[in-house]
Amino acid sequence: METIRRFIKAEKQSFFLLGPRGTGKSTFIRKAFPDALYIDLLLPDVFRNYNAYPERLREAVNAHSGKKTVVVDEVQKAPQLLEVVHSLIEEKRGTRFILTGSSARKLRRTGINLLAGRALMKHMHPFMAAELKELFDLGKALQVGMIPLVLDSSDPVSTLQAYVDIYLREEVQMEGLTRNIGNFSRFLETMSFSHGAVLNVSNVARECRIERKVVEGYIGILEDLLLAYRVPVFTRRAKRSVASHPKFYFFDAGIFSILRPSGPLDRPQEKSGVALEGLVAQHIRAWIDYSHPQCGLYYWRTSAGSEVDFVVYGKDMFHAIEVKNAATLHPQDLRALKAFSEDYPEAKRFLIYRGKERLLRDGISIEPVTEFLLGLK
Repeated sequence: METIRRFIKAEKQSFFLLGPRGTGKSTFIRKAFPDALYIDLLLPDVFRNYNAYPERLREAVNAHSGKKTVVVDEVQKAPQLLEVVHSLIEEKRGTRFILTGSSARKLRRTGINLLAGRALMKHMHPFMAAELKELFDLGKALQVGMIPLVLDSSDPVSTLQAYVDIYLREEVQMEGLTRNIGNFSRFLETMSFSHGAVLNVSNVARECRIERKVVEGYIGILEDLLLAYRVPVFTRRAKRSVASHPKFYFFDAGIFSILRPSGPLDRPQEKSGVALEGLVAQHIRAWIDYSHPQCGLYYWRTSAGSEVDFVVYGKDMFHAIEVKNAATLHPQDLRALKAFSEDYPEAKRFLIYRGKERLLRDGISIEPVTEFLLGLK
């Protein structure tokens, strides 16, 4: 997997590179900047040294004056280093700093604000289908997701399970983000039923028998650890009453799949349909971050119940995208996109499905999901 070229672009100036663990941040940086001064805070001895004495970073930079790029990996583990980075950038030495992180919690309070305007913000996502090209397998992606660490494993399912356990143990429990790991584990399972759905915090709290305020805090933890995100409602120039609550997604279809319990009463197509919508969401989100940062990702839902899964809106771009987990289509499958067109005739409309034919029907581009995902590059 290390030889696969990622679509994210390296910047000439200093930048943060944030993304969940296992998405390939370190691999990308080491390949893009092989001659950089590299400080890996995941190594216990390195972390102890720099955490106890942040000025050691200045000494290291001074000792490697010929290195014009300095990488600090997992910088959120020692956010006080950002004060030193700030000072070094202000000295205009011509040194570029690349600061990777798998948690935005501590950085949001200190480093990102501290370096505002001095370092760009970049995000690393799981693999995109177009990055894998012929290696992309839709069925496998729906089952185990697109995290490079997982796809590179000989036992992806076990690796996924370990991935969730590592986050629970290392990121949540060890950093003291919650005192009750049992409640948080139950919350995670409950949240799997909110993947791809309008987020109702009160319902989640009732289902997992936890106070609403605690649930709100837990959702914040997932977002801080970059494990989940919310998609807001598209309300621009709304002509009719629309929903007010965002939709919720885990950052990778595999994470949803491993968290979502299955039993005799669960219909496989129900789980696969939600997984497919999430897989499309994570691809569009990565595509926006890598290639169209001026755009935003939304969904559209009227009070009457018409819903379009995704709306991409930005400079020179207005797309409405509906996802169907079916190989054949019926007239009602186009109804939401037609309703959206009544309000927004400027939008290009796409229906993504599990069939094999590419069609144009009533002005709506109908595309096989694999073809659509491979086209996002």
